[in-house]
Amino acid sequence: MANTNITGILEKMTGKDKDYRYMATSDLLSELNKESFKADQDLESKLTNIVLQQLEDASGDVSGLAVKCLAPLVKKVNEERVVEMTDKLCDKLLNGKDQHRDTASIALKAVIVEVTTASLSEKILVSLAPQLINGVTNGKSAEIKCECLDILSDVLHRFGNVITKDHAYMLTALLTQLSSTQASVRKKSVSCIASLAPCLSDDLLAKATLEVVKLLKIKRAKSDITRTNIQMIGALSRSVGYRFGPHLAEAVPLLISYCTSASENDEELREYSLQALESFMLRCPRDISPYCESILNLALEYVSYDPNFTDSMEEDTDDEVQDEEEDDESADEYTDDEDASWKVRRASAKCLSAIIASRPQMLSKMYQEACPKLVDRFREREENVKMDIFNTFIELLRQTGNVTKGQGDIDESSSRWLLKQEVPKVVKSINRQLREKSIKTKVGAFSVLKELVVVLPDCLADQFGSLVPGIEKALNDKSSTSNLKIEALAFTRIVMASHSPSVFHPYIQALSGPILSAIGDRYYKVTAEALRVCGELVRVLRPNFEAPSIDFRPYIIPIYKAILARLANQDQDQEVKECAISCMSLVIATFGDGLQRELPSCLPILVDRMGNEITRLTAVKAFAVIANSPLRIDLSCVLDHVVSELTAFLRKANRALRQATLGTLNSLVVTYGSQIGSSSYETILAELSTLIR
Repeated sequence: MANTNITGILEKMTGKDKDYRYMATSDLLSELNKESFKADQDLESKLTNIVLQQLEDASGDVSGLAVKCLAPLVKKVNEERVVEMTDKLCDKLLNGKDQHRDTASIALKAVIVEVTTASLSEKILVSLAPQLINGVTNGKSAEIKCECLDILSDVLHRFGNVITKDHAYMLTALLTQLSSTQASVRKKSVSCIASLAPCLSDDLLAKATLEVVKLLKIKRAKSDITRTNIQMIGALSRSVGYRFGPHLAEAVPLLISYCTSASENDEELREYSLQALESFMLRCPRDISPYCESILNLALEYVSYDPNFTDSMEEDTDDEVQDEEEDDESADEYTDDEDASWKVRRASAKCLSAIIASRPQMLSKMYQEACPKLVDRFREREENVKMDIFNTFIELLRQTGNVTKGQGDIDESSSRWLLKQEVPKVVKSINRQLREKSIKTKVGAFSVLKELVVVLPDCLADQFGSLVPGIEKALNDKSSTSNLKIEALAFTRIVMASHSPSVFHPYIQALSGPILSAIGDRYYKVTAEALRVCGELVRVLRPNFEAPSIDFRPYIIPIYKAILARLANQDQDQEVKECAISCMSLVIATFGDGLQRELPSCLPILVDRMGNEITRLTAVKAFAVIANSPLRIDLSCVLDHVVSELTAFLRKANRALRQATLGTLNSLVVTYGSQIGSSSYETILAELSTLIR
């Protein structure tokens, strides 16, 4: 568009009618977003001035659109113009009218985000940093200070390493704000110093740390200032990582002391101390070693910290009546809106998780000291804390799996052996959670069980029966969410795949109904997972073809019909289609001798799926499963068609498809070789010869 037209847009942007101003600003935004847009020096000046003017428009819609113009404008004008824009926006922020301050702040952040070149970032930092620091230190209102700290944090995060000569004065100015009487200013200052910290020299980092530690040593300091300084210590370690290691000797004892000596009502101080210790564990793994025992003991002490609640359930009992009474009472648990002790327990759980993740050499100690405590805390009354307890226990299981991966027999000093001793208690405690009303709790409980089976296959052989009611309820209850059903099904699949089939035979009748019902679920992810479970169920029902250990015949037709309904339906998610094909191939390969009447109508559907590019590979593999069945399934109604399709697939470019096709053809020839015609063999050989060349 010619500059004369842009001039026309700019004139309309200053008109009295707000609708005209809005449309003109919208037109300008469209022009600025065009790659072909170019502006000379005079036009650049007009553009920047009028867009900055529009930021103060009485109409919020117009000023909002003007903010959107800034991002493309930064890319169209020269660097000096951008610096000029940031200076003017900063002035509006510091000295402008209250009603325009928020817009100026948003606009300034929008400009900073678009700065990508080193030269421009240096110019902006040189220009902005002193103004923003001045806004923080020179008696401005708390709102202005917070906006300045917010923007300075962004600037330092992006460009902090550009100029190092100003780091000292910026750090000094920001450290003074940690003692501000305004909580919001202290919080923003912590964030701002954390953004600056990675760019600081070791000497300046030491200065910052020593300054904060010195303030923490003043025991008579106000508690809110102390909490801020503890937050600052944690933020520094998260920000600079291992570089904080040399300062742990002073910081760790102080934090442990504050945590243990805090007043009963000062939960936040304990929370912040534990959060900082968690950060030390994760970010300074080498230097924290001398303090691991002390931090572990502290976290174990406070993971059950609940001074306002007395738990009468000191001893577990197998009495089902008492369990049900506890379930009824769980809805009327103690609640107190002012009780913040849950924050301490949550921070302790996360600190424990950090210890487990960073110190695999302490796993044996974890099982002796932390595992019983975590299992006991599964009954945590605050749901969010309970999720963190579950996650910490899952981290313990995963670390156990990582450390013992590839090991054969386990001895009494092995973490897997120690875990195995805890399995009955874990299952008993998890069973209690599966009877809770909370969906989130039940999802977390199944996640724990799932990870347990992954780490210790076959560990639930003696306990599985006690878990069946929880699985049934998760799949049958009308209040169950899709997420809960998926977790319950995934656990069932994993446990069936990792245990002897005989473990599940007493519970087939109870489990088969809910699993088959889930195949008909409306949500495709539930259906797909149910089909995978059904595949494991088929293997459990007939693990071998010689001497059946269970009468599987009553289950054949219900399973077949449930899967067929999904197999025959083309209007569904690809994941469901593929799972239905795979599952049906298992059913035919396992129960084909009881499905003679059904095969002539089912097999053609599988052949049809070979013709669909989306399901082709899965269908090819399905016929390999069927062909490898010891039952020698009668494929006479589709054999010629299948061989013809497979032969054609050998010409496809898809490598995975060709490999699967070769495997399936091999299985078909081995099992049904005499039924394949000579002309088919000739075609197969001709195609194979082209692959060999």
